[in-house]
Amino acid sequence: MSATTEILKTERAIALVKEKFEKELSGRLGLLKVSSPIAVMEKTGLNDELNGIEKPVNFRVRHTNGSPAVIVHSLAKWKRLRLKELEIPEGEGIVTDMRALRPEEDYTPLHSIYVDQWDWEQHISSSDRTLSCLRETVKRIYSALRETEEAVGRAIPGIEPILPKDIHFVHAEELLQRYPDLTPKQREAEIAREHGAVFITGIGGELSDGKPHDGRAPDYDDWSSFNEEGTLGLNGDIIVWNPVLEDAFEISSMGIRVSPESLKKQLEIRACPQKAAYPFHKLLIEGGLPQSIGGGIGQSRVCMFMLRKRHIGEVQVGIWPDGEKERLVSEGINLL
Repeated sequence: MSATTEILKTERAIALVKEKFEKELSGRLGLLKVSSPIAVMEKTGLNDELNGIEKPVNFRVRHTNGSPAVIVHSLAKWKRLRLKELEIPEGEGIVTDMRALRPEEDYTPLHSIYVDQWDWEQHISSSDRTLSCLRETVKRIYSALRETEEAVGRAIPGIEPILPKDIHFVHAEELLQRYPDLTPKQREAEIAREHGAVFITGIGGELSDGKPHDGRAPDYDDWSSFNEEGTLGLNGDIIVWNPVLEDAFEISSMGIRVSPESLKKQLEIRACPQKAAYPFHKLLIEGGLPQSIGGGIGQSRVCMFMLRKRHIGEVQVGIWPDGEKERLVSEGINLL
């Protein structure tokens, strides 16, 4: 099969995966497809700061008297504001095709400076700010993944479903205690290999070794509140075992969002209380935003896993190091 034929085959498969998963996700969570921005004004505080050190692409907008705007990293905070603006009722939500640039991302076969996600957000009640609500939502997302994998298996010869029936839940502290001599990524690999699919809770807060399992910004996920099991955090990551790469494979980062109280607490923990004066943060602290749960699900990540690809460039058009495309062809990997 020629490289062109292979690429066209992949493009059709990508369309199948994206259409099927979005339909399954939206149906299970009651999500309405909405439009979204590629850039936001810097002074609003709406952009996702990721780990707090990544610099966004910025530019001046002439018709706003030169005020700076930034290309989004994700829409974690914008979506919550949009729930309010669209008056989305409890139990329903929104989903959008998020397109972002993260130019400081390290290059690997799993990472690109271009990020495409299903960014979703669901309006919940105050009584739903629980670990059980978080887990139930994870189960619904996971069932959408399994249904998509089944559809791909029926449509594409040679792809057999491998996701286990159930997703395993574990706290980041439990992983630390179980594998004290491993790095967080090594812990993820061990637990994903054992169970096939896991949701790791408590991402962002300090563990008993004084370090977080992974970074989280202070102003969207709630990683500092105690849940009903007495552990910290109402957020986490969906991770599956990828047999092609023989490693853990993150599909989604998600969580119940900060309350006014947990936002103020997390801004203090991260030594940035001044952000409370930003328009978004001020509105949230004053009780002007709905309680919500949300996250981002990597579109290219899902396609890469479902189609058993070895490089993210096989399912998205990106910018790669000089000579990388030619080198990968020799390994049978055709970048789009």
